[in-house]
Parts: sequence; C-alpha cells; structure tokens
Amino acid sequence: MHPLPSASHSVLSPRAIGIAAAVITVVIWTSFILIARASADPARGGTLTPMDMAWCRIAGASLLLLPLGWWRVRQDRAIGSGQSSLFGLSPLPLSVTVKVGFFGGLLYAMLAYRGFVYAPAAHASVLMPGSLPLWTALLAALLLGDRITPWRALGLVLIVLGDLLVGGASLLRAFEGGDVWKGDLFFMVAAACWATYSVLARHHALDAVRATIAITAFAFLAYLPIYTVLTVSGLSGGQVFTAPLGEVLFQVFFQGWGSVVISGITFTKMIQHFGPVRSTMITALVPGLSALGAVVVLGEPLSWNLWAGLALVTLGILFGVRSAVPAAIRKEAPVAASTRTEG
Repeated sequence: MHPLPSASHSVLSPRAIGIAAAVITVVIWTSFILIARASADPARGGTLTPMDMAWCRIAGASLLLLPLGWWRVRQDRAIGSGQSSLFGLSPLPLSVTVKVGFFGGLLYAMLAYRGFVYAPAAHASVLMPGSLPLWTALLAALLLGDRITPWRALGLVLIVLGDLLVGGASLLRAFEGGDVWKGDLFFMVAAACWATYSVLARHHALDAVRATIAITAFAFLAYLPIYTVLTVSGLSGGQVFTAPLGEVLFQVFFQGWGSVVISGITFTKMIQHFGPVRSTMITALVPGLSALGAVVVLGEPLSWNLWAGLALVTLGILFGVRSAVPAAIRKEAPVAASTRTEG
C-alpha cells in the first residue's frame, strides 16, 4: 500500500502560485482591452452599449462580492472591530467607501467602456495601463508627498512622450472630423480615475479585498438601480434587458467575475510574492500584448506612431520602477525567505 502524498507535495509552492497569479493577471488585463473594444465598437455589431457594459461589470462583481462584504461586516461586528457602511454591505466607513467607490468603482468603468466606442484597442493599450504609472506618480507626489526620483522622472517623461505620439496624432485629426481623440480622452481620464483610487487606497492603508468589496458596493447602489429603471422605461437607450442572454451573461462573467474579482485576487497574490516593483514590471507586458492582440485578433492597424508610443510607454514604466528595485529587494528578502521555509 502506497503512502498518501504529504501536504507539501499536494499543494502548489508559493513561487508557483505567484507565477500563476502573474500569468492570470496579465491575461485578464490584456483580454479586457480586446473584449471591451470588440464589444463596444459599433462597427462590429455589438448589441450592448458602454453603459450596459458597466452594468454587467458591476452586476457580475456584486453577485460574488456583496455576499462576501455582508459576511465580512458581520465577522467584524462579532469581534467588536471594524467599521461598515451602505447597509452593512461595505466593510469600510462611508466617507472612504464613497471616495474610492466613486473613482475606482463607478467613473473608471463608465469612462473606459465609453472610450472603446471611439478609439481602437491599441490606443487603450498605451493610454490606460500605459499612462497609469504617470497619473499614480503625480497624484502620490501631490497628495502623499512621495519623492519623484531622477529615474522615475525620466520614466514619466517617456510615458508623456509616448502618450503624445498616440493621443496627439488623433487630436490633430479631430480638425478633419475624426472621433478617435474622444476615445483617447476617455482612456486618459479613466486611467487618472483608477490612479486616484489607488492613491486613496494607499493613503487609507486599505486591504485589497475590502477595498474591492467597498467600490463594488458603492457602484451597485449608486448605478444599478437608477440605470435599471431608466433602461426598463426606455429612457437610457440601453439594451442590457433585450440583448441576447448569452451575450449579457458572457459580459457579466468576464467583466464582473474576471476583470474585477479574479484579477483583483491574482494581482494581490502577485504583489505578495513578487513585491510591488517587480509586479509593475510584469504588468508592463500588458500594453504590448494588448496592442499586438488588437492587430492579430481584431485586425486593427498599428501605425508607426503607435509602435513608437508603445515602446516609449513601456520603457517609461521600466525606468520608473528601476530606482526602487534595490530597496524593494531588500524589503522582500525576509518575506521570500520565510515563504521558502514554509514551502
């Protein structure tokens, strides 16, 4: 009779979990850009409007996170700790829930999906995940007093140049009657909203799971009831209740469960294993992969200015994290050592 395998052999190692989390995060972030563009682009015959997509995202995430939030709040109350709001659905105080929920749960989704109506996925690749470090660094310096090192300043300059190569070209074409600049503007503001959420989460030292529950609870109460009433009454122009059920369910599962819940968990796991600096370097793959995916999957052209802008933004992200690598490695070494011991 063979002995049963020990727990150490039946459970994935921390390194394997970290690598798997990184792969899943990059795949979902890349797929988000491609699927959102394929669904929102009027030329591709999608049924759902951008506001419908936001409804699906919030509804899907709420199915999983609101019960978890309700349970978390009651667990906190049982031990006499923590604060809650929004009828016990958010495990954070009301003021914090409203701030992070407005930027990270509501505005980001509404602006990002609207941008895909006007601009191609390659533009989103550069202007959303690509410009996120720019907005985050500037807001952190302004609101948190972070110091911008010379290497980080160089990275930010490269990101700005890359954004100008992409967004500036479409802005010039606006005088010829083009609409791509509108999508670029939506993408940039969406990235600024997510950066604001990130800086607020850091300022309040929020747990990632609790913060995700809070922004979902706020978006659920602030958006879903109003938009549902407007859509049912025919005032919003939405199609979420008349579109094919399969299309709606797909968006609920991918946008809500995939983009919000699963990628939120895997991103947190990735940071726990690789640290914030190396995680940023890993997610620097997203702009390039999604831009190439737009060419291969969606058949979008990739002009020289998009290639150049993409290269500059990717270099900017890497330069931006370069100066923080030594300190981050020193901080992560004890964590990595203890992780290896447990494995």
